[in-house]
Amino acid sequence: MGKFINPFTDVGFKRIFGQEFSKPVLIAFLNGLLKDERCIVDVKFLDKEQIRINDGDRSLIYDIYCETETGEHIIVEMQNKYQPYFKKRSIYYLSRSIVEQGERGSEWSYDIKAVYLVAFLNFKLNDISSEFRTDVALMDMKRHTLFSDKVRLTYLQLPYFTKEADECENIFERIIFVLKNMDILQRMPWVAQDAVFKRLSDIAEVASLDKEERRQYDESLRHYRDTLVVMEGQYMEGERKGRAEGELKGRMDIARNLKAMGLSIDDIVKASGLTADEVAAL
Repeated sequence: MGKFINPFTDVGFKRIFGQEFSKPVLIAFLNGLLKDERCIVDVKFLDKEQIRINDGDRSLIYDIYCETETGEHIIVEMQNKYQPYFKKRSIYYLSRSIVEQGERGSEWSYDIKAVYLVAFLNFKLNDISSEFRTDVALMDMKRHTLFSDKVRLTYLQLPYFTKEADECENIFERIIFVLKNMDILQRMPWVAQDAVFKRLSDIAEVASLDKEERRQYDESLRHYRDTLVVMEGQYMEGERKGRAEGELKGRMDIARNLKAMGLSIDDIVKASGLTADEVAAL
């Protein structure tokens, strides 16, 4: 067991970003993410069931849903498993959060607040980009200018973040470094330079968990590890099937060539490893 909790577990992610006592960490992260765009002073946590962002395995996807002091909605989520439809899913749930702001009656003038979705991806989603960070907004395609600031999606592909501690240039990168390495860190870096990392150290130490929190964390960690094992097994099985299919295709190609050369079925069987029926069917 490491000194600090694993942030890729449900309990770990919620403890770091989704609790009242962890607000300074969340606010520092969001302000680092949105540097030179806006400054968030406070957030309040909302009931995520309003948008039902989670409808799958809790070991794969988990999130927090909050609102800034000026009304913007922010969804921060961690996803541990590749999904081919993830872009569509993220757009759908962001849109739901916009629709939930609607009011009945003719007096409402569509005064919607901006919705931000920040997605930590613990895998590579190359149909977005092959970079760590990708920001998406509504754009005027002809002028290449911002059309509206009401929609914002930021995808953070953690495998592409490869900086070491001494290479991190700002608080945003430092928080990302800590998240990626937290379960193997023996001490929290930058504690002396920034109170946010002192708070993060206090929050994330396994020793700081009470008995019930430790039980929940251990269960969450077990579930996370079990999920990784299943995912690895599925990947290895897919690799095995792929190799087997590739080998079969190779033998069939050889058999077709030999058949075209006029060799007998018996000779083709011996050369390709196929059965007589398989050769005859080519």
